[in-house]
Amino acid sequence: MNLCNVDIRIKIGKRLRELRTKKGLSQEKFSFICELDRTYIASIEQGKRNVSVANIEKIANALDMTVYEFFKSELFK
Repeated sequence: MNLCNVDIRIKIGKRLRELRTKKGLSQEKFSFICELDRTYIASIEQGKRNVSVANIEKIANALDMTVYEFFKSELFK
């Protein structure tokens, strides 16, 4: 699969799942930390949501990183 042609929502979802699982967090625990609904987190990871900038910042903060670090991935090149 050529990642350049993949929808940005899919890329964000893949990145979120990668980082969340790397920290050993369930969707439920992660959603509690970032104060977003678990079903919302699940739909982001599935590439079904167009995530707002404010929620990307909440997600990055919950992962203990900057927004820049969140997007610093081969997925976004």
